[in-house]
Amino acid sequence: MLDDNIKAQLRAYLEKVTRPIELVASFDDSEKSRELRELVQEIAALSDKVSVREDGRFARRPAFGVARAGEAPRIHFAGLPLGHEFTSLILALLQTGGHPPKADPETIEQIRALEGEFHFETYVSLSCHNCPDVVQALNLMAVLNPGVSHVMIDGALFQDEVEKRQIMAVPTVFLNGQPFDQGRMELGEILARVDSGAAARDAKKLSAKEAFDVLVVGAGPAGSAAAIYAARKGIRTGIVAERFGGQVLDTLAIENFISVKETEGPKLAAALEEHARQYGVDVMSLQKVVRVQPAEAGKLAEIHLENGGVLKAKTVILATGARWREMNVPGEKKFRAKGVAYCPHCDGPLFKGKRVAVVGGGNSGVEAAIDLAGIVKHVTLLEFDPSLRADAVLQSKLRSLPNVTVVTQAQTTEVTGDGKKVDGLIYADRVSGATQRIELEGIFVQIGLLPNTDWLKETAVKRSPRGEIEIDGRNQTSMPGVFAAGDCTTVPFKQIVIAMGEGAKATLSAFEYLIRASAPK
Repeated sequence: MLDDNIKAQLRAYLEKVTRPIELVASFDDSEKSRELRELVQEIAALSDKVSVREDGRFARRPAFGVARAGEAPRIHFAGLPLGHEFTSLILALLQTGGHPPKADPETIEQIRALEGEFHFETYVSLSCHNCPDVVQALNLMAVLNPGVSHVMIDGALFQDEVEKRQIMAVPTVFLNGQPFDQGRMELGEILARVDSGAAARDAKKLSAKEAFDVLVVGAGPAGSAAAIYAARKGIRTGIVAERFGGQVLDTLAIENFISVKETEGPKLAAALEEHARQYGVDVMSLQKVVRVQPAEAGKLAEIHLENGGVLKAKTVILATGARWREMNVPGEKKFRAKGVAYCPHCDGPLFKGKRVAVVGGGNSGVEAAIDLAGIVKHVTLLEFDPSLRADAVLQSKLRSLPNVTVVTQAQTTEVTGDGKKVDGLIYADRVSGATQRIELEGIFVQIGLLPNTDWLKETAVKRSPRGEIEIDGRNQTSMPGVFAAGDCTTVPFKQIVIAMGEGAKATLSAFEYLIRASAPK
């Protein structure tokens, strides 16, 4: 099951286990059970502190739990935790075995103080790069609090459950048998949902912070670069964002970041955060900004947060990035996560053997169609323009696939469904005007980006008709002391490397602004 290289690495990890743990397994006669039995036995053979016990009590099979010797498991894996979830398995082994987690002491104490019973179930696909963050967060909560349990469920393996619970996006989390949330979640977000007093405590703590010289709103490539450049100047720097990494977290393959042949979005995001923290940047994640109030008459600028907290700063850099553009047609919102999806890497395996459409003929749309063609029964790619806009090499690959149909001059007009999930898509032929309906089970929307600037509508920050923040050559906005960078601005070409350069430019301009503001009159 595991090759020699992985075994050697896993053996080294298991040396950090300080107390005995059991892998408590439940099998049936399936091939997957045979593979899982082989996997747990191989793991146990790598350490004298790991043993395997079969009890057959778990309803889902194949599955196994990770527990301290003599205790009932609070962490379960239904299916084989391979692919992106192999790291989740390693962390579960280490943390259950006594190796201290990397979470800060305040978060650990918050988890331990939770009162009540919390049984979490997370449906994942093994190709989903967002799912492990959720799985690992919930596993850690189960390790630290006896009232918490968690099971990771491979949706591709347990298709009956996926159909019964109408799960069409991952990760999907249930709490005590009821829907909890979908999509990428960090540990702090989950805790905020189950700990009712967390938001008020955060607001009080944030409002008490000393004013920043530079406060960056947004933590994608532009925001990270801005914060790092500011901290290197030796000035007090903070970065506030809903999640560190921004849209990069939803990007799987990155092959055009100069000097790095290939990487993945989550890896790049983690490196950006590590770099920022290395320079002492005050990182405030899981915070939604709702208003910016500019500095006036010698007062500091204020950034107001959704939880009621207020941060103060001498200068502000807006780097809120962009999000996937929606089709804005009837049925799209109604059937989001019920057949309408935006991440083919995450949700594609849930549509195995089914018919899907990809809306959008740029690079992202064609890449999505190529990836999905290897999983689903058939892909129909719909492009608004007369021809595809993707790179020639991608178009050539797409047209070589036997289970892909390309339709150009197609304007999607409606998503249809049976009330519970998607069952089709209607589009208009832009040449003839005739409407066509495609019967399918999934729709992947890949039609570009929208700037995350809606929250600026009631401010003096001037935006373009597309909603982008207007900036000059020095990244200055229409609001004094407020700068902007990256995909949320009017700068052309939305690319990671360009966003980083723009972030650096914004900080250099902000630093110059600070120097001039402090100069003797």
